[in-house]
Amino acid sequence: MKIHVLPSGPIETIGYLLTEPKTGEAVLVDAPEDVWEKVQPILAKEGCRLTELWLTHGHWDHTQDAAKIKRASGATVRAHRADTALIETPEVMKAFLMPGIELEGVKIDAFLEGGDKLTALGRTFEVRHVPGHCPGNVLFFQPEAKAALVGDALFNGGVGRWDLPGGDFDVLAKSIREQIYTLPDDTVVLPGHGPRTTVGDEKESNPFVAAVAR
Repeated sequence: MKIHVLPSGPIETIGYLLTEPKTGEAVLVDAPEDVWEKVQPILAKEGCRLTELWLTHGHWDHTQDAAKIKRASGATVRAHRADTALIETPEVMKAFLMPGIELEGVKIDAFLEGGDKLTALGRTFEVRHVPGHCPGNVLFFQPEAKAALVGDALFNGGVGRWDLPGGDFDVLAKSIREQIYTLPDDTVVLPGHGPRTTVGDEKESNPFVAAVAR
């Protein structure tokens, strides 16, 4: 499995394209603006077809190209039920959009829940629910790759904003401790913005959320 890191859109939101040439499958995690233009040549080069679009959460910068990608690829869209309104009727975020941003809703084909196991690319991914930044934020953990795609729950030396509607710092901190810090320390954390990190590094030095509540 290859992990392609594709920063896209007005605030460099990262879409992660997971490809497996052996099976011809591809999964896209999050859909920032214009990421599809970066995805297509990779699919062509590796002989893969996009079969799945997994949304870590419903904020506009992670879903802006979702409807276009679904039309173009026919990929199954999966997301947590708690973010249905944000994803299917994104006009509810209008007050928080940057000027000139256009949004189109996309229907969620299958709802995700914490504890779900997804089979794709010949591998199994564990879904964990990590609310606090957004009610429906989830992460996707792939144990053999030692990788967790966490959306905006946790960053390298930071955490996701909790001051937007549906955000709550106490909920976020609890989610990070219980759902991210319980992953193996050598798990690579792939966030929605910025550089990667590891679970062990964040447990040791994250200034917002310590491994043990003080």
